[in-house]
Amino acid sequence: MAFARTFADGLALALTIAIFVRLILSWVQLPLPAGLSRWIFDITEPILAPIRRAAGGAMGGIDFSPAIALILIQLVHELLLRVLRVPF
Repeated sequence: MAFARTFADGLALALTIAIFVRLILSWVQLPLPAGLSRWIFDITEPILAPIRRAAGGAMGGIDFSPAIALILIQLVHELLLRVLRVPF
């Protein structure tokens, strides 16, 4: 049970950090090691693309999919932790 909780915590944190890094990279051009930008894009795009499609794309030129994704990650994380607390 402790492993599952630790895994869920780590996964939620990693996805949250990846989305924040992607946001920062979209605002400023940082010199990153080769492939790191692509790796972050590859991790976050499967999460952001469906949200972007469902939300109808960028509204007024602003893409709200990262904010929605962060909220959904936290909701799923909390739900998963509640499920893991239920004794089997």
